[in-house]
Amino acid sequence: MTTKNSPYAVNVYDLIRQPGTMREQQISIPVTEKLGESLLSVPEGETIDLDLRLESMHEGILITAEGQTTAAGVCGRCLIDIEQPVQVDFQELFAYPSEEAFDHEVHDDHVDLEPLIRDTVVLSLPFQPVCRPDCPGLDPETGERLADVPDHEPTEIIDPRWSALTNYSALAAQASDTDEPRPNTVRPNTEKR
Repeated sequence: MTTKNSPYAVNVYDLIRQPGTMREQQISIPVTEKLGESLLSVPEGETIDLDLRLESMHEGILITAEGQTTAAGVCGRCLIDIEQPVQVDFQELFAYPSEEAFDHEVHDDHVDLEPLIRDTVVLSLPFQPVCRPDCPGLDPETGERLADVPDHEPTEIIDPRWSALTNYSALAAQASDTDEPRPNTVRPNTEKR
């Protein structure tokens, strides 16, 4: 449970047990600890800008939110630093305290948005972020970023198990260039009968 002084706590004192009342509010919440653990995350110190709509209902306070922030990390293909905008939205009913257990409840005169914001932001982050959709990645031999070397020609690596056939293909190419018949081949019969 978050305290009233937490940046994720939103005061709803004016809406408690007054069904039909509504308030819209814009808030900026500083991220107190990193959100996300993969290649892309929202770093500590970044802000999340939220447009909130708080509606009082018989069962509790319905909160609808749209938010945006910026995530930072690395491209999953070429490993350069990237930043991407993150857009999130959620809607949740914060129930008044009762004998029934609810996932989200009104605490005294405030609601705690931290679990919702954390879950929504983390689940909206891409699993394999890329710097651009057609990012070519890294050269597997040199480790160079392929986007920095546009005329890069990949070297053909021949499996050592097939290396003996490279001589055969060279001989076959030479033989097709000459008109001489290859050994063990049958000449077509071109004589008239």
